[in-house]
Amino acid sequence: MDIESYMQQVGTQARAASRAMARADTHAKNQALLAIAEVLDTERKPLAGANAKDLAQARNNDLEPALLDRLELSPATIDGMIEGLTQVAALPDPIGEISDMNFRPSGIQVGRMRVPLGVVGIIYESRPNVTVEAASLCLKSGNATILRGGSEAIHSNQAIAACIERGLQQADLPSTAVQVIETTDRAAVGKLVTMAEFVDVIVPRGGKGLIERISSEARVPVIKHLHGVCHVYIDVEADPEKAHNIALNAKTHRYGVCNAMETLLVAEAVADKILPGLAGAYTQAGVVMNACERGQDIISQAGFSCEAATEADWYEEYLAPVLAIRVVANIDAAMDHINTYGSQHTESIVTENYSIGRRFINEVDSSSVMINASTRFADGFEYGLGAEIGISTDKIHARGPVGLEGLTSQKYIVLGDGHIRQ
Repeated sequence: MDIESYMQQVGTQARAASRAMARADTHAKNQALLAIAEVLDTERKPLAGANAKDLAQARNNDLEPALLDRLELSPATIDGMIEGLTQVAALPDPIGEISDMNFRPSGIQVGRMRVPLGVVGIIYESRPNVTVEAASLCLKSGNATILRGGSEAIHSNQAIAACIERGLQQADLPSTAVQVIETTDRAAVGKLVTMAEFVDVIVPRGGKGLIERISSEARVPVIKHLHGVCHVYIDVEADPEKAHNIALNAKTHRYGVCNAMETLLVAEAVADKILPGLAGAYTQAGVVMNACERGQDIISQAGFSCEAATEADWYEEYLAPVLAIRVVANIDAAMDHINTYGSQHTESIVTENYSIGRRFINEVDSSSVMINASTRFADGFEYGLGAEIGISTDKIHARGPVGLEGLTSQKYIVLGDGHIRQ
Protein backbone atom coordinates (compact mmCIF):
# COMPACT_ATOMS: atom_id res chain seq x y z
CA MET A 1 0.00 0.00 0.00
CA ASP A 2 1.22 3.46 -0.92
CA ILE A 3 0.83 5.18 2.47
CA GLU A 4 1.24 8.68 1.07
CA SER A 5 -1.56 8.28 -1.47
CA TYR A 6 -3.80 6.36 0.91
CA MET A 7 -3.56 8.95 3.69
CA GLN A 8 -4.12 11.79 1.22
CA GLN A 9 -7.33 10.07 0.14
CA VAL A 10 -8.43 9.53 3.74
CA GLY A 11 -7.70 13.17 4.58
CA THR A 12 -9.54 14.51 1.54
CA GLN A 13 -12.59 12.40 2.33
CA ALA A 14 -12.54 13.44 5.98
CA ARG A 15 -12.39 17.13 5.13
CA ALA A 16 -15.35 16.81 2.75
CA ALA A 17 -17.29 14.78 5.32
CA SER A 18 -16.59 17.37 8.03
CA ARG A 19 -18.46 20.00 6.00
CA ALA A 20 -21.45 17.67 5.68
CA MET A 21 -21.34 16.91 9.41
CA ALA A 22 -21.25 20.62 10.26
CA ARG A 23 -24.54 20.97 8.32
CA ALA A 24 -26.17 17.89 9.87
CA ASP A 25 -29.01 18.55 12.30
CA THR A 26 -29.39 16.93 15.69
CA HIS A 27 -31.99 14.43 14.47
CA ALA A 28 -29.71 13.07 11.75
CA LYS A 29 -26.78 12.70 14.14
CA ASN A 30 -28.90 10.95 16.76
CA GLN A 31 -30.40 8.69 14.10
CA ALA A 32 -26.90 7.64 13.05
CA LEU A 33 -25.85 6.89 16.62
CA LEU A 34 -28.92 4.74 17.29
CA ALA A 35 -28.54 2.98 13.95
CA ILE A 36 -24.92 2.11 14.78
CA ALA A 37 -26.08 0.73 18.15
CA GLU A 38 -28.61 -1.51 16.41
CA VAL A 39 -26.02 -2.80 13.94
CA LEU A 40 -23.58 -3.58 16.75
CA ASP A 41 -26.29 -5.54 18.54
CA THR A 42 -27.09 -7.64 15.47
CA GLU A 43 -23.41 -8.22 14.63
CA ARG A 44 -22.27 -9.60 17.98
CA LYS A 45 -21.04 -12.91 16.55
CA PRO A 46 -18.89 -11.36 13.78
CA LEU A 47 -17.49 -8.88 16.31
CA ALA A 48 -16.62 -11.70 18.71
CA GLY A 49 -15.03 -13.70 15.89
CA ALA A 50 -12.87 -10.78 14.77
CA ASN A 51 -11.86 -10.09 18.37
CA ALA A 52 -10.94 -13.75 18.90
CA LYS A 53 -8.39 -13.45 16.08
CA ASP A 54 -6.82 -10.43 17.74
CA LEU A 55 -6.75 -12.09 21.16
CA ALA A 56 -5.14 -15.24 19.76
CA GLN A 57 -2.45 -13.23 18.02
CA ALA A 58 -1.89 -11.11 21.13
CA ARG A 59 -1.37 -14.22 23.28
CA ASN A 60 1.07 -15.59 20.72
CA ASN A 61 2.96 -12.29 20.98
CA ASP A 62 2.98 -12.54 24.81
CA LEU A 63 0.97 -9.36 25.29
CA GLU A 64 0.79 -8.30 28.94
CA PRO A 65 -2.38 -9.24 30.91
CA ALA A 66 -3.39 -5.59 31.31
CA LEU A 67 -3.30 -5.10 27.54
CA LEU A 68 -5.19 -8.35 26.94
CA ASP A 69 -7.87 -7.05 29.30
CA ARG A 70 -8.16 -3.87 27.26
CA LEU A 71 -8.25 -5.79 23.99
CA GLU A 72 -11.12 -8.14 24.81
CA LEU A 73 -14.57 -7.43 23.35
CA SER A 74 -16.66 -9.33 25.87
CA PRO A 75 -20.49 -9.34 25.70
CA ALA A 76 -20.43 -6.80 28.54
CA THR A 77 -18.03 -4.60 26.55
CA ILE A 78 -20.36 -4.68 23.54
CA ASP A 79 -23.29 -3.88 25.84
CA GLY A 80 -21.28 -0.93 27.11
CA MET A 81 -20.60 0.32 23.58
CA ILE A 82 -24.30 0.15 22.75
CA GLU A 83 -25.26 1.90 25.97
CA GLY A 84 -22.67 4.59 25.32
CA LEU A 85 -24.13 5.28 21.87
CA THR A 86 -27.65 5.64 23.25
CA GLN A 87 -26.42 7.90 26.04
CA VAL A 88 -24.55 10.16 23.63
CA ALA A 89 -27.67 10.32 21.45
CA ALA A 90 -29.64 11.48 24.52
CA LEU A 91 -27.17 14.25 25.37
CA PRO A 92 -27.95 17.85 24.40
CA ASP A 93 -26.38 18.83 21.10
CA PRO A 94 -23.82 21.57 21.78
CA ILE A 95 -23.50 22.67 18.16
CA GLY A 96 -25.16 25.99 17.36
CA GLU A 97 -25.55 26.94 21.01
CA ILE A 98 -25.23 30.73 21.37
CA SER A 99 -24.01 32.26 24.62
CA ASP A 100 -23.01 35.63 26.07
CA MET A 101 -25.16 37.56 23.58
CA ASN A 102 -25.20 41.24 24.45
CA PHE A 103 -25.73 44.67 22.89
CA ARG A 104 -22.70 46.87 22.45
CA PRO A 105 -22.87 50.71 22.64
CA SER A 106 -22.65 50.80 18.85
CA GLY A 107 -25.95 48.90 18.57
CA ILE A 108 -24.55 45.59 17.32
CA GLN A 109 -25.13 42.35 19.19
CA VAL A 110 -22.09 40.20 19.96
CA GLY A 111 -22.12 36.61 21.16
CA ARG A 112 -20.40 33.27 20.77
CA MET A 113 -21.61 30.17 18.93
CA ARG A 114 -20.37 26.63 19.58
CA VAL A 115 -19.03 24.93 16.45
CA PRO A 116 -17.29 21.64 15.56
CA LEU A 117 -13.49 21.43 15.46
CA GLY A 118 -13.66 19.89 11.98
CA VAL A 119 -11.57 16.74 11.51
CA VAL A 120 -10.35 14.94 14.62
CA GLY A 121 -7.57 12.38 14.30
CA ILE A 122 -7.54 9.82 17.12
CA ILE A 123 -4.68 7.37 17.73
CA TYR A 124 -5.15 4.69 20.36
CA GLU A 125 -3.87 1.32 21.54
CA SER A 126 -5.46 -2.02 22.44
CA ARG A 127 -9.02 -1.05 23.34
CA PRO A 128 -11.32 -1.58 20.31
CA ASN A 129 -14.31 -0.14 22.19
CA VAL A 130 -12.55 3.23 21.88
CA THR A 131 -13.47 3.07 18.18
CA VAL A 132 -17.15 3.39 19.09
CA GLU A 133 -16.62 5.89 21.91
CA ALA A 134 -14.55 8.17 19.71
CA ALA A 135 -16.88 7.88 16.72
CA SER A 136 -19.99 8.62 18.79
CA LEU A 137 -18.60 11.77 20.39
CA CYS A 138 -17.15 13.07 17.13
CA LEU A 139 -20.43 12.46 15.30
CA LYS A 140 -22.61 14.11 17.95
CA SER A 141 -20.30 17.13 18.08
CA GLY A 142 -20.48 17.51 14.28
CA ASN A 143 -16.94 16.41 13.51
CA ALA A 144 -15.50 13.95 11.05
CA THR A 145 -12.89 11.63 12.47
CA ILE A 146 -9.94 9.51 11.35
CA LEU A 147 -9.28 6.64 13.75
CA ARG A 148 -6.05 4.68 13.96
CA GLY A 149 -6.19 1.82 16.44
CA GLY A 150 -3.35 -0.41 17.53
CA SER A 151 -2.13 -3.19 15.27
CA GLU A 152 -3.09 -5.71 17.95
CA ALA A 153 -6.80 -4.81 17.45
CA ILE A 154 -6.87 -4.55 13.65
CA HIS A 155 -9.55 -7.24 13.08
CA SER A 156 -11.79 -5.95 15.87
CA ASN A 157 -11.52 -2.35 14.71
CA GLN A 158 -12.30 -3.21 11.10
CA ALA A 159 -15.37 -5.18 12.19
CA ILE A 160 -16.56 -2.24 14.28
CA ALA A 161 -15.82 0.16 11.41
CA ALA A 162 -18.11 -1.86 9.14
CA CYS A 163 -20.93 -1.49 11.69
CA ILE A 164 -20.37 2.26 11.96
CA GLU A 165 -20.40 2.63 8.16
CA ARG A 166 -23.74 0.83 7.91
CA GLY A 167 -25.25 3.03 10.63
CA LEU A 168 -24.10 6.22 8.92
CA GLN A 169 -25.54 5.09 5.61
CA GLN A 170 -28.89 4.34 7.24
CA ALA A 171 -28.98 7.93 8.55
CA ASP A 172 -28.00 9.40 5.16
CA LEU A 173 -24.75 10.80 6.54
CA PRO A 174 -21.45 10.34 4.71
CA SER A 175 -19.83 6.98 5.53
CA THR A 176 -16.47 8.77 5.41
CA ALA A 177 -17.43 10.81 8.47
CA VAL A 178 -15.75 8.00 10.42
CA GLN A 179 -12.73 6.35 8.81
CA VAL A 180 -10.69 3.64 10.51
CA ILE A 181 -7.19 3.34 9.06
CA GLU A 182 -6.90 -0.04 7.35
CA THR A 183 -3.14 -0.48 7.59
CA THR A 184 -0.95 -1.33 10.58
CA ASP A 185 2.01 0.47 8.99
CA ARG A 186 3.39 2.96 11.52
CA ALA A 187 4.06 5.38 8.67
CA ALA A 188 0.31 6.04 8.58
CA VAL A 189 0.53 7.56 12.06
CA GLY A 190 3.45 9.75 11.03
CA LYS A 191 1.45 11.02 8.08
CA LEU A 192 -1.78 11.54 10.03
CA VAL A 193 -0.18 13.82 12.64
CA THR A 194 1.38 16.06 9.98
CA MET A 195 -1.62 16.55 7.66
CA ALA A 196 -2.45 20.06 8.81
CA GLU A 197 -4.43 20.70 5.63
CA PHE A 198 -6.88 17.91 6.53
CA VAL A 199 -6.70 17.38 10.31
CA ASP A 200 -7.62 20.02 12.90
CA VAL A 201 -6.64 18.24 16.12
CA ILE A 202 -5.00 14.97 17.18
CA VAL A 203 -6.06 13.00 20.27
CA PRO A 204 -3.62 10.23 21.28
CA ARG A 205 -4.83 7.56 23.71
CA GLY A 206 -2.31 5.02 24.92
CA GLY A 207 0.96 4.56 26.73
CA LYS A 208 3.47 7.23 27.58
CA GLY A 209 5.73 6.28 24.65
CA LEU A 210 2.95 6.70 22.09
CA ILE A 211 1.84 10.06 23.44
CA GLU A 212 5.38 11.43 23.66
CA ARG A 213 5.99 10.38 20.06
CA ILE A 214 2.76 12.00 18.82
CA SER A 215 3.42 15.20 20.76
CA SER A 216 6.92 15.54 19.31
CA GLU A 217 6.01 14.72 15.70
CA ALA A 218 2.62 16.41 15.33
CA ARG A 219 2.19 19.54 13.22
CA VAL A 220 -1.40 19.98 14.34
CA PRO A 221 -2.69 20.71 17.87
CA VAL A 222 -2.69 17.73 20.26
CA ILE A 223 -5.10 17.08 23.15
CA LYS A 224 -2.90 14.79 25.18
CA HIS A 225 -3.09 12.60 28.23
CA LEU A 226 0.48 11.66 28.99
CA HIS A 227 -0.08 9.05 31.71
CA GLY A 228 -2.06 8.40 34.87
CA VAL A 229 -0.06 8.37 38.09
CA CYS A 230 -3.07 8.72 40.40
CA HIS A 231 -2.95 9.10 44.19
CA VAL A 232 -5.20 8.52 47.18
CA TYR A 233 -4.22 10.37 50.36
CA ILE A 234 -5.68 9.07 53.64
CA ASP A 235 -5.76 12.03 56.02
CA VAL A 236 -5.37 11.96 59.80
CA GLU A 237 -9.11 12.74 60.06
CA ALA A 238 -10.24 10.07 57.60
CA ASP A 239 -13.09 7.70 58.40
CA PRO A 240 -11.25 4.32 58.59
CA GLU A 241 -13.97 2.34 56.80
CA LYS A 242 -14.24 4.87 53.98
CA ALA A 243 -10.46 5.00 53.69
CA HIS A 244 -10.19 1.20 53.44
CA ASN A 245 -12.94 0.86 50.83
CA ILE A 246 -11.76 3.77 48.68
CA ALA A 247 -8.09 2.76 48.70
CA LEU A 248 -8.98 -0.85 47.88
CA ASN A 249 -11.39 0.04 45.07
CA ALA A 250 -9.09 2.65 43.54
CA LYS A 251 -6.39 0.01 43.09
CA THR A 252 -8.15 -3.31 42.58
CA HIS A 253 -11.38 -2.45 40.73
CA ARG A 254 -9.42 -2.64 37.48
CA TYR A 255 -5.68 -2.53 36.95
CA GLY A 256 -5.05 -1.66 33.31
CA VAL A 257 -6.77 1.74 33.32
CA CYS A 258 -5.40 5.25 33.62
CA ASN A 259 -7.60 6.21 36.60
CA ALA A 260 -6.43 3.36 38.84
CA MET A 261 -4.53 4.47 41.94
CA GLU A 262 -0.79 3.88 41.58
CA THR A 263 0.44 5.48 44.84
CA LEU A 264 -1.23 5.38 48.25
CA LEU A 265 -0.28 8.13 50.70
CA VAL A 266 -1.15 7.69 54.38
CA ALA A 267 -0.85 10.24 57.18
CA GLU A 268 1.72 9.08 59.71
CA ALA A 269 -0.65 9.49 62.67
CA VAL A 270 -3.09 6.88 61.29
CA ALA A 271 -0.73 4.62 59.34
CA ASP A 272 -0.54 2.00 62.13
CA LYS A 273 -4.34 1.71 62.11
CA ILE A 274 -4.98 1.87 58.38
CA LEU A 275 -2.14 -0.01 56.67
CA PRO A 276 -2.38 -3.48 58.26
CA GLY A 277 -5.98 -3.99 57.13
CA LEU A 278 -5.27 -2.63 53.67
CA ALA A 279 -2.12 -4.74 53.36
CA GLY A 280 -4.18 -7.84 54.09
CA ALA A 281 -6.78 -6.89 51.49
CA TYR A 282 -4.13 -6.10 48.87
CA THR A 283 -2.33 -9.37 49.59
CA GLN A 284 -5.57 -11.30 49.17
CA ALA A 285 -6.15 -9.50 45.84
CA GLY A 286 -2.63 -10.39 44.67
CA VAL A 287 -1.30 -6.83 44.73
CA VAL A 288 2.48 -6.41 45.11
CA MET A 289 3.29 -3.60 47.55
CA ASN A 290 6.36 -1.34 47.32
CA ALA A 291 6.54 0.92 50.36
CA CYS A 292 8.72 3.54 52.00
CA GLU A 293 10.74 2.45 55.04
CA ARG A 294 8.02 3.35 57.56
CA GLY A 295 5.30 1.73 55.48
CA GLN A 296 7.39 -1.39 54.97
CA ASP A 297 7.90 -1.71 58.74
CA ILE A 298 4.17 -1.48 59.47
CA ILE A 299 3.18 -3.92 56.74
CA SER A 300 5.91 -6.42 57.62
CA GLN A 301 5.05 -6.33 61.33
CA ALA A 302 1.45 -7.09 60.36
CA GLY A 303 2.73 -10.26 58.70
CA PHE A 304 2.51 -9.30 55.03
CA SER A 305 5.12 -9.20 52.30
CA CYS A 306 6.27 -5.79 51.11
CA GLU A 307 9.19 -4.61 49.01
CA ALA A 308 11.21 -1.43 49.51
CA ALA A 309 10.04 1.38 47.24
CA THR A 310 12.60 3.18 45.08
CA GLU A 311 12.50 6.72 43.76
CA ALA A 312 11.33 5.33 40.41
CA ASP A 313 8.22 3.82 42.04
CA TRP A 314 6.79 7.26 42.81
CA TYR A 315 6.78 8.09 39.09
CA GLU A 316 5.47 4.72 37.93
CA GLU A 317 2.17 4.06 36.15
CA TYR A 318 2.06 0.32 36.77
CA LEU A 319 -1.24 -0.55 35.03
CA ALA A 320 -0.86 -3.80 36.95
CA PRO A 321 -1.46 -5.27 40.46
CA VAL A 322 1.45 -3.31 41.90
CA LEU A 323 1.13 -0.40 44.34
CA ALA A 324 3.51 2.18 45.77
CA ILE A 325 2.83 3.16 49.40
CA ARG A 326 4.25 6.12 51.27
CA VAL A 327 3.68 7.31 54.83
CA VAL A 328 3.69 11.12 54.94
CA ALA A 329 3.68 13.61 57.80
CA ASN A 330 0.52 15.52 56.89
CA ILE A 331 -1.52 17.02 54.07
CA ASP A 332 1.28 19.40 53.11
CA ALA A 333 3.69 16.51 52.60
CA ALA A 334 1.02 14.62 50.67
CA MET A 335 0.39 17.56 48.33
CA ASP A 336 4.13 18.11 47.87
CA HIS A 337 4.47 14.46 46.86
CA ILE A 338 1.54 14.65 44.40
CA ASN A 339 2.71 17.87 42.79
CA THR A 340 6.26 16.46 42.49
CA TYR A 341 5.57 12.96 41.18
CA GLY A 342 2.02 13.09 39.82
CA SER A 343 0.93 13.32 36.19
CA GLN A 344 -1.91 15.81 36.82
CA HIS A 345 -4.51 13.13 36.14
CA THR A 346 -6.61 12.28 39.24
CA GLU A 347 -6.06 12.58 42.99
CA SER A 348 -8.33 11.85 45.95
CA ILE A 349 -8.28 12.71 49.65
CA VAL A 350 -10.12 10.75 52.32
CA THR A 351 -10.98 13.06 55.21
CA GLU A 352 -13.89 14.16 57.40
CA ASN A 353 -12.36 17.63 57.82
CA TYR A 354 -14.06 20.08 55.47
CA SER A 355 -11.25 22.64 55.63
CA ILE A 356 -8.58 20.03 54.84
CA GLY A 357 -10.66 18.75 51.94
CA ARG A 358 -11.04 22.26 50.53
CA ARG A 359 -7.30 22.85 50.80
CA PHE A 360 -6.68 19.65 48.85
CA ILE A 361 -9.00 20.49 45.94
CA ASN A 362 -7.71 24.07 45.83
CA GLU A 363 -3.99 23.30 45.94
CA VAL A 364 -3.59 20.02 44.06
CA ASP A 365 -3.00 20.75 40.36
CA SER A 366 -4.64 17.84 38.53
CA SER A 367 -7.44 17.50 36.00
CA SER A 368 -9.68 15.72 38.54
CA VAL A 369 -9.45 16.20 42.31
CA MET A 370 -11.78 14.31 44.65
CA ILE A 371 -12.87 14.17 48.27
CA ASN A 372 -13.93 10.79 49.72
CA ALA A 373 -14.27 9.04 46.36
CA SER A 374 -12.32 6.46 44.38
CA THR A 375 -10.12 7.70 41.55
CA ARG A 376 -11.96 5.17 39.35
CA PHE A 377 -14.75 7.74 39.01
CA ALA A 378 -12.52 9.89 36.75
CA ASP A 379 -14.34 8.80 33.65
CA GLY A 380 -16.55 10.47 31.05
CA PHE A 381 -19.39 7.99 31.62
CA GLU A 382 -19.34 8.57 35.39
CA TYR A 383 -19.16 12.34 34.90
CA GLY A 384 -22.32 12.30 32.78
CA LEU A 385 -20.57 12.93 29.47
CA GLY A 386 -21.97 9.71 27.97
CA ALA A 387 -18.52 8.68 26.79
CA GLU A 388 -15.13 10.29 26.53
CA ILE A 389 -12.52 10.75 23.87
CA GLY A 390 -9.80 10.58 26.53
CA ILE A 391 -8.69 12.29 29.71
CA SER A 392 -6.69 15.40 29.00
CA THR A 393 -3.94 16.43 31.40
CA ASP A 394 -3.38 19.62 29.40
CA LYS A 395 -4.49 22.99 30.73
CA ILE A 396 -5.53 24.62 27.45
CA HIS A 397 -8.81 24.00 25.57
CA ALA A 398 -9.88 20.80 27.33
CA ARG A 399 -8.93 19.31 30.70
CA GLY A 400 -10.08 16.10 32.36
CA PRO A 401 -12.47 13.72 30.58
CA VAL A 402 -13.03 15.12 27.09
CA GLY A 403 -16.66 14.80 26.05
CA LEU A 404 -18.79 16.65 23.53
CA GLU A 405 -17.86 20.17 24.58
CA GLY A 406 -14.15 19.33 24.46
CA LEU A 407 -14.55 18.46 20.76
CA THR A 408 -15.99 21.85 19.91
CA SER A 409 -14.78 25.41 19.70
CA GLN A 410 -16.51 28.78 19.69
CA LYS A 411 -16.67 31.57 17.17
CA TYR A 412 -17.88 35.10 17.68
CA ILE A 413 -21.07 36.09 15.92
CA VAL A 414 -22.18 39.66 15.32
CA LEU A 415 -25.75 40.74 14.52
CA GLY A 416 -26.36 44.12 13.01
CA ASP A 417 -28.96 45.96 10.96
CA GLY A 418 -26.92 47.99 8.57
CA HIS A 419 -24.54 49.12 11.29
CA ILE A 420 -21.27 50.75 10.23
CA ARG A 421 -18.36 51.67 12.45
CA GLN A 422 -18.07 55.40 13.13
